[in-house]
Amino acid sequence: MKITATEVNALRKKTGAGMMDCKKALTEAEGNQEEAIKILRKNGQKVAEKRADRNAVEGVIIAKVSTDATFAAVVRISCETDFVAKNDDFVNFVTSIANVAIEGKITDVETLSNTELNGQKISELILEQLGKIGEKIEIVDFKTISAAKVFAYIHPGNRLATIMGVNKADVTDIDAIGKNVNMQIAAMAPVALNKDGVDPKIIENEIEIGKDQARKEGKPENLIEKIAMGKLNKFYKENTLLAQAYLHDNKISIDQYFKNADKELTATEFFRLAL
Repeated sequence: MKITATEVNALRKKTGAGMMDCKKALTEAEGNQEEAIKILRKNGQKVAEKRADRNAVEGVIIAKVSTDATFAAVVRISCETDFVAKNDDFVNFVTSIANVAIEGKITDVETLSNTELNGQKISELILEQLGKIGEKIEIVDFKTISAAKVFAYIHPGNRLATIMGVNKADVTDIDAIGKNVNMQIAAMAPVALNKDGVDPKIIENEIEIGKDQARKEGKPENLIEKIAMGKLNKFYKENTLLAQAYLHDNKISIDQYFKNADKELTATEFFRLAL
């Protein structure tokens, strides 16, 4: 059966697959477009199986905010090479998935994967991309926030993005405040909102490091615990968002920066994804 260039081009527009791959799929499917799409998807599955043990250390991270600014999502989709990560088509593909998450206010990866985009499940589209590009591609991280007001920041290059929520929306210059704090999160990589949110394992590790340093410095044993706790408090100040010094004015903390705008204003949650 002869497959025309028009048929091949139509399939290519639907799937994004290469011309030769589309022609082979259409030939196998005897010209049936839907069957050809299934064949391309199966080819993607075969590639996925072959590349399952590959390290997909590159990728694209996109953060988005809903039109009412009460819901934010950040998604990281991995690939194997920087070449693919910088490809406009791949960036647009990841952006379209983030848009689906925002529009549906989806909060988990499973639901996102099973949600349709352009008439197909996102999981199926990822397989098609895999077959088209020939690299391991997967959703490796997905976070969302709901709050009175949310913000998103994407660092140039799509390799780092942050989302943050605050408890009040009706505050003067709130958009500038949100942007500034989101950029602080990107730059300073806090481990938690405040000390109450720090992982107990991190706390235990920091105390042990503090004790070990004090002993190596020859401090008296009866002061070891006190010194270690002092170092832990310094860790909180440097590594929790609200306690961190504000980058644009290190005389005040982020908490004070919020309070200078409104005495009740504070961050409720944040996420930072980076390659």
